[in-house]
Amino acid sequence: MVNDLTIPTRFIGCDVGKAQIVVFDSASEDVISLPNKAEPLAAFAATLDGNSLVICEATGGYEAVLLDAVVTAGRAVHRADARKVKAFIRSFGTLGKNDAIDARALAQYGRERHDRLIRWSPRERSREQLHLLVTTRREMVQQRVACNNRLQAPRAAGVRDRLRRLLALLDAEIAGIEADINALIHSHETLARANKVLRTIPGIGPVTAFQLIALMPELGTINRRQAAALAGLAPHPRQSGSSEGYRRTRGGRPEIKQCLFMASMAAARKNPTIHAFYQRLIGNGKKPLVALTAVMRKLIVIANARMRASLHSY
Repeated sequence: MVNDLTIPTRFIGCDVGKAQIVVFDSASEDVISLPNKAEPLAAFAATLDGNSLVICEATGGYEAVLLDAVVTAGRAVHRADARKVKAFIRSFGTLGKNDAIDARALAQYGRERHDRLIRWSPRERSREQLHLLVTTRREMVQQRVACNNRLQAPRAAGVRDRLRRLLALLDAEIAGIEADINALIHSHETLARANKVLRTIPGIGPVTAFQLIALMPELGTINRRQAAALAGLAPHPRQSGSSEGYRRTRGGRPEIKQCLFMASMAAARKNPTIHAFYQRLIGNGKKPLVALTAVMRKLIVIANARMRASLHSY
C-alpha cells in the first residue's frame, strides 16, 4: 500500500540523531553528516530529484524536522518501523553497528521494499494537536496508576501525604487535558464527525473515541484486515509441519489494543450483537481473554466500516 505512484531509483538512508543526521545516498554512495536543523535539511532536500525516496526511522520525534523538510520539497519519504529495520539488518549477518552502517542499511531497505512502503504525510494541525494531548494524557494516567499503587504499598506512610498531593495534581491536570481534547474535537468539523460516528457504537465511550481518533487516523481509509493488524489484533498462525500452535495477536500499535480493552468489556455487556458473539465464543470453549480479544477486533472492524461509510457520504 503506497500513496506515491513514482517508482524511485535513488534511495536516501538517514540515521537520525538528536544533533546530527548521517545520510547515505545510493546514487553516489556518499556518506555525509548534517545538523538536525531546519535550514541545512531544507537545503539538502532541495537537491533531491523526483525519483528519490528518503528512508528514516522513528526516533521519538527527532525525525520531525527531516520529514517536514523532505515533504516541503515535494519528495517522498518513508518513516520505517525500527523493529523491521533491525530484523532486516540482522538478516545480512551484520554484527557491527554505527551511524553510517545504519544509514546504508536504511537505503538498502528502501531499495528492496519500496513498492510496499507507505509514504509519510504530515497530519493536519488539529490532528497533531489532538495526538499530543491524548499521548500526554495517557502518560499522566500511567503516572496516576503508579502513584496509586505506591500509596497502597506497605511502608508507604512516610510518603503518603506527598503521594496524595501528587495524585490530586495529576487528577486536575488529566481533567484539564480532557476538557482541552473535547474543546478541540468540537471546534473541528472532521474530528467532530469522527467522534460522532464512533460514539454510535455501543461500548465505545468518549475516552475510547478520542483515543481512536488520535492514535488511529487511518480508520475509514483501510480495509478490515489492515485495521485489525494496525491495532495489533490480527491473529497470526504458528504452524510448522503437522504441529499447529495457538494463534496469537502481535505487532501493531499496543496503545490501541489497550484503549479498546475496557470498551470490549462494555460492548460484551451492552451491545446485543457483540454480547451474543462473546457468549458464543465462551460456549465454544474459548477463554474469556481470547473472547475479549475477538470482541476488540470486531469493534475496530465495525469502527473502520462506519468511518469509511461516513467518509463516502461526504
